[in-house]
Amino acid sequence: MSNEILFISHRMPFPPDRGDKIRSHHVLKRLAALAPVHVATFADDERDLAEEVELAAIARSYRLVRRVKPLILAGLQSLAQRAPVSLPAFANAELALYVEQILRERPIATIYAFSGQMGQYIPDWFTGRVVFDFVDVDSAKFEAYAERDTGLRRWINAREARLLRAEEERLARRAEVSVLVSAEETALFRARLSPDAAAACDVRPLRNGIDSKFFDPAAIRPASGMLECQGPRLIFTGQMDYAPNIEAALRTIERLMPRIRAHRPDVSFHVVGRNPPDELTRHNGRNGVHVWGGVEDIRQWLGAADLALVPLEIARGIQNKVLEAMAMGLPVVLTSAAATGIGGTDGKHFAIGDSDDELVDRVAAFISHPRLGMTMGKAARRHVVDSLSWQASLAPLTEMLGIGEVPKRDAA
Repeated sequence: MSNEILFISHRMPFPPDRGDKIRSHHVLKRLAALAPVHVATFADDERDLAEEVELAAIARSYRLVRRVKPLILAGLQSLAQRAPVSLPAFANAELALYVEQILRERPIATIYAFSGQMGQYIPDWFTGRVVFDFVDVDSAKFEAYAERDTGLRRWINAREARLLRAEEERLARRAEVSVLVSAEETALFRARLSPDAAAACDVRPLRNGIDSKFFDPAAIRPASGMLECQGPRLIFTGQMDYAPNIEAALRTIERLMPRIRAHRPDVSFHVVGRNPPDELTRHNGRNGVHVWGGVEDIRQWLGAADLALVPLEIARGIQNKVLEAMAMGLPVVLTSAAATGIGGTDGKHFAIGDSDDELVDRVAAFISHPRLGMTMGKAARRHVVDSLSWQASLAPLTEMLGIGEVPKRDAA
């Protein structure tokens, strides 16, 4: 019986060092435990290419292509094609040829497509099962960008939102099952479909998880550089060339930190993540702000912090940065948007604040009463250990794929 899987992803699932790659990494591992997997994916940089040996170890076959198309070219192509920029940005003839070849030569029963950009690689003639992992609702994110932008940027983001929304519906109709990262994102996705598509399409949540054995404060030594800051240490982590992360860090630096430091002058704020732009790095070393850039092991930096502050105003899906901080036993102060999909209780497992006043007050309470933070950190870790393991989160995959459990195969 045919039961091989083709996994198509917009980013290399190794190393699992940012939100979407963490999810694709664990999904791919789960798929490979069920059946032979063939992988078509892109490398963003040399760091990704260096992980090719990991991909080779898990995939029956694969094609890894370096993505080098300039965004301006993708934008021009999108205008000519009347398509969202995301599609030509991830269009590649070599990858398309590999997909065509694998589908014709191998007994592929299921295509698992990860992220909306990759739907263009699924040929109309393929009659097997398609599982589409949208992760979150990209079109809604661009709508949020458009609402707060002006001029040309507003037009660009509104156009991308409109065209992506149409593409999301097309792909949902094409798929046997569509999945998103949380029940909240699933409900939002359904609400944005036309009535007949909403009635016809099978759209379900497939939650992110956390490896709580890996993210364990007892298993690491805190980062010495961060420990040199003597007062309470606040941390924000993430891919720092991603617009919502930049905005959240700047919100903290420019609006929250002056008020927090008025309460406690020795508080420091640490931004940890790859590719911080100049608008962030120019604050490094000033007013208690430290911008560290990419680090080898994020656990060491979380282990050196006293509190995670996540004031995201635009947040889609489950925030891995929040799960990681909770697993490391940190109290987390965050916005409602950043708390989406995590479960738990405000005031017990995390502390929610949406306005600047609320965020400052909640941070100040933990600074003034450290035992509150210790108690919340323990409850946060217990919550993710008990409820948010990857094994539990991905258990529904077997049924979605339409295959039974089979012994794990040698991927060599």
